[in-house]
Amino acid sequence: MPFAEVAVNSTAPHRRTFTYSLPSGLAVAVGQAVYVPFGNRTLQGVVLEVTDEPAYPETRDIIAAMDSRPLLLPHHAILARWISDYYLAPLFDCVALMLPPGFRRKPLTLLRPLVSAEDVPSLELTPRQREVLEWVVGHRQVELDELRKELKRRGLSAAVEELVRRGLVERAYELARPKVKPKMVPHVRLLVEPAEARERGEELGASARGQRLAAALTALAEEGPLMPLAQLRARSGITSAGLAGLVDKGLVALEQIEVERDPLAARSYPPRESPVLTAAQQTAYEEIAQALEGSAPGGGGSPGVFLLHGVTGSGKTEVYLQALEKTVALGKRGIVLVPEISLTPQTVRRFAERFPGRVAVMHSGLSPGEQFDQWRGIRDGRYAVVIGPRSAIFPPQPDLGLIIMDEEHEWTYKQQDPAPRYHARLVAERLAELTGAILVLGSATPDLESYYRAISGSYRLLELRERVQPLALGDGRSCVVRPLPAVEVVDLSEELKAGNRSIFSRSLARALAEALAAEEQVILFLNRRGAASFVQCRDCGYVPTCSRCAVSLTYHASEGRLICHHCHRGRLLPDRCPQCGSPRIRFMGIGTEKVEQEAACAFPQARLLRWDRDVTRQRGAHERILARFLAKEADILIGTQMIAKGLDMPSVTLVGVISADVSLNLPDYRSGERTFQLLEQVAGRAGRGPLGGRVIIQTYTPHHWAIEAAARHDYAAFYEHEALLRRRLGYPPFGRLARLIFAHTNPLYAQEQALRLAKTLRGEKDVRGIPHLDILGPAPSFVPKMRGRHRWQILLRGDDPGELLRERSFPQGWTVDVDPVSLL
Repeated sequence: MPFAEVAVNSTAPHRRTFTYSLPSGLAVAVGQAVYVPFGNRTLQGVVLEVTDEPAYPETRDIIAAMDSRPLLLPHHAILARWISDYYLAPLFDCVALMLPPGFRRKPLTLLRPLVSAEDVPSLELTPRQREVLEWVVGHRQVELDELRKELKRRGLSAAVEELVRRGLVERAYELARPKVKPKMVPHVRLLVEPAEARERGEELGASARGQRLAAALTALAEEGPLMPLAQLRARSGITSAGLAGLVDKGLVALEQIEVERDPLAARSYPPRESPVLTAAQQTAYEEIAQALEGSAPGGGGSPGVFLLHGVTGSGKTEVYLQALEKTVALGKRGIVLVPEISLTPQTVRRFAERFPGRVAVMHSGLSPGEQFDQWRGIRDGRYAVVIGPRSAIFPPQPDLGLIIMDEEHEWTYKQQDPAPRYHARLVAERLAELTGAILVLGSATPDLESYYRAISGSYRLLELRERVQPLALGDGRSCVVRPLPAVEVVDLSEELKAGNRSIFSRSLARALAEALAAEEQVILFLNRRGAASFVQCRDCGYVPTCSRCAVSLTYHASEGRLICHHCHRGRLLPDRCPQCGSPRIRFMGIGTEKVEQEAACAFPQARLLRWDRDVTRQRGAHERILARFLAKEADILIGTQMIAKGLDMPSVTLVGVISADVSLNLPDYRSGERTFQLLEQVAGRAGRGPLGGRVIIQTYTPHHWAIEAAARHDYAAFYEHEALLRRRLGYPPFGRLARLIFAHTNPLYAQEQALRLAKTLRGEKDVRGIPHLDILGPAPSFVPKMRGRHRWQILLRGDDPGELLRERSFPQGWTVDVDPVSLL
């Protein structure tokens, strides 16, 4: 008898499969979704393995298959197990990453009455039991969670249990309805020849009602034979009764047709010819192409992983494109990852111009229906390339031959919440290994761990050292080498000594005036939102803080409110200090809103655009802002890190960094690396056109090694200094980290639980004799209270922190983050 190992969609955070037997006549495959009994419920599950021997002696039968086709590819089943094991995450949560959007369905507990309303008064019940029973009888069927919302009193669970025990109420279990399914649109099909339809229309056209029928038949004859019902009604004015009459006469039929919700349906991308590669690009391409020709899907072994280290504007995207063209020519397909949704439109355009009609997009900005249809199209093999942020690594792209991860250094490739807290780079590497695909990581400022692997031989290093720009004249396919933008570092302490208290240094103000006079475009960068970082009473020092988070509130002038950037709660700006009553409330620090206000005052003739999270909440906002700036509808673009990520803005000649110190002094081992990457990336937006460019960095620490390295565009110097510090401290890539956080509403309980686990882990480490492992803490988190929960953390540092954690189950309240990208 065959058996199946099934990942079950239960509320308990299991990291294991459950063994089920297959009833006679039911055959399932790896990756197939099934209904399984779990306790007294029926739940969803996904088959991860089919075996001849059960892992447990007592098994229950699978109830039924949910779909005739597997939802997972075989290598995805292996990948899900690996993610669960490596990141210590619930197994089904890892499987769900690869399932179609909206697949997960909540198990419902339903209550149905077994007595009539007339029987209730004669029953001996407590007031609480009577209230519950009357509610259930009155509604005939009630979902338990809905009942809890309606009857918000204690003792409800006990009352339900007693009613069930006495046979007055029965409990049933179902799954919630699917959140998304194929979109079916009513269409009208013409069943006769067009000539006959026109003839019958003329016969019917005598009356006003007949004229509408005739118009409908004529529209179908001219534009049919199939037309959406809504379109036909708009064209002819036909009513439901009139349509029914045509159906009865056998002239038309009403059909439900599935319509794909394609997010790119309204877009047009004219095909573009490939440019001629430079010598450096050609060398990089040929190495990748050679690896593609020699790759063997499913062959196992180490994958071909390339790190394409190219300065900003060096043409990495063209190498990606031609490598993907080679992949498609070999009969394979690709996945392209970008770090932000904001980068997706520009990336889609570049790839869609080379692969018309064969590009799929997957990201959270799409509607659930669009995601669902794109996922199914990918599974059916309709797309040569899938583009999106980190989650785009998971759709079932068949015949996978190439994975491209652009701006691979970005921290957004790491999932933060909820679990599994995976890093897309490591998942992509494992996926490439399972499929035999080639993985290309690209960046001007590679993650220190990636560069270490490249120079130590784990990855293959490809370098593009020169910036290139397409020639404005000629065949449009040739390029010319351009220099990187010159960088000036301004010491803000010297500006203060000179009496300049503006947020613009004298040098930046002059450069802004010159660029605007020459009708050139400017970027102003500050990685902080809002108009003021916090407000403070000048008399007593009071600072308004969030009631749920241990952070100060940020002032947003556009809303006139103080807002918490963690839980998004807000309040009005007080006219007087709530503590001492003083009217002397001062704004401290600056954000992008303040920069926008100051720029408008200093340069009233300039047209301004702001690009940060506050103005990109609506769907399509990223694309609209970028399109306006590229169309030169604005002179100055003000933004946060969103504008530092791989965007090509050829008319930008000046980039001004308002403050390079925002991320520099944070208590995190990556603060220097983050600062260098942000500065180098935002500097790379300047000088991509024929006019060249310059960068002005304002800072109070001009001699910090990260700022000096960024000013020289010197990644090697940055790496040498940063690697020396990391090696001394045992931080990645010279060791690994795991971060454990406990959060609870009671601060003492949170501290006690953290202390208890730390003591337990130290004891287990000593008993098992695990070498090269440090257990640091517990200590309060950098933000010690968030959303009303007090947070304590323990940090494990060593060769493999997971060795101590893998067999341990963590109670509710604990968060496990393996390989965290930040300790804040």
